[in-house]
Amino acid sequence: MAAKLRKGDKVVVLAGKDKGKEGTISAVMPKDGKAVVDGINMAVRHQRQTQSNQGGRQPKAVPIDLSNLALVDKNGKATRVGFRMDGDKKVRFAKTTGDAIDA
Repeated sequence: MAAKLRKGDKVVVLAGKDKGKEGTISAVMPKDGKAVVDGINMAVRHQRQTQSNQGGRQPKAVPIDLSNLALVDKNGKATRVGFRMDGDKKVRFAKTTGDAIDA
């Protein structure tokens, strides 16, 4: 299946404890169907102290399911993503506005 959400996309959370919050995707895991969004779905992880790291309890963004994320269009609303051909190139577009995303 084609990647509807990619690294660097601005998304909004549709369900869960962070519902309504917006962030940018920093990593996508297509096999797991999950993505890591900066500042969303934070969990506390315990880190061992090293020379470069002080250690202790540190917040970390953990993966969230792709089905709970929606792309944000230019109007700031959640939108679904479709695919179409622009010339000989396949591009993603926002279903609400019809604008190409990676043009």
